[in-house]
Amino acid sequence: MDNNNNNNEPLCGGQQEVAVRALFVGERIDLRALEHTDRAVPSPLTIRAGHRGCAVLFRYGAVALFGMEPMAEVSFLKQLEPLIAAPFAKVETEQTRIQVIEGSLEGLAAGAVVLPQLSTERVQLVAEILAKSVALAYYESHVASVFDRVEPLATELQKRGRSSQRSRELLQYIGDSLRIQYRTIGRAEIVDKPELLWEHPELQRFFHRLSDEYELNERQRALDSKLTLIAGTAETLLDLLHNRRSLRVEWYITILIVVEILLSLYQLFLHH
Repeated sequence: MDNNNNNNEPLCGGQQEVAVRALFVGERIDLRALEHTDRAVPSPLTIRAGHRGCAVLFRYGAVALFGMEPMAEVSFLKQLEPLIAAPFAKVETEQTRIQVIEGSLEGLAAGAVVLPQLSTERVQLVAEILAKSVALAYYESHVASVFDRVEPLATELQKRGRSSQRSRELLQYIGDSLRIQYRTIGRAEIVDKPELLWEHPELQRFFHRLSDEYELNERQRALDSKLTLIAGTAETLLDLLHNRRSLRVEWYITILIVVEILLSLYQLFLHH
């Protein structure tokens, strides 16, 4: 990932139109291993990559690539592989493009992000939004598959008054819900403002426009609602399962007591 680009050169070589692609590649990226690369800015880690491109990397497993040719992108991702913890079998991706129009206001037009200049902080802000969006897309897909497995359990409970699911599987559903909430809220901080806005408050309006365009807050709330429903359903079924087992144990104890009483009566009868 090292190259000979000059750190004083503008990001993406001063291009007027820049292709952007965000990828959610794994559960974590070890950014410490990139300390000696050609950095532009350390937080979020922004490095020059390819001939005229750059990459913004996030510890929670997302990377945004700007202005990179296909072969350069493939080469960069290949070099990144050893630093990815628990890489995903299916990589979630999202793409857009940036148009640089001098004197324009930051915003969106015809499916493109319009910027007056390709400054580092604007590149990082676009990367923050796309990285969060692609992470959300991955977990939305995962939760949808879990939701499809949990819904029949509620139907079975309605029709039969009980569930055939085992406690281990129900605990896995609860664990899945907690894990996803931890990653989206704790690691990716989907609903939090990026730290760079504290240093560049003039970009807050642009951040809110992009955030609204990608519906980050709405998607996080919808994801939380589904996770709460999944966990609630699993907990209810788990409680019913435990109650059924407790009732079964009580019946066993009652039967044993009755048997013991009958044996005692039998012995008394024999002695008489």
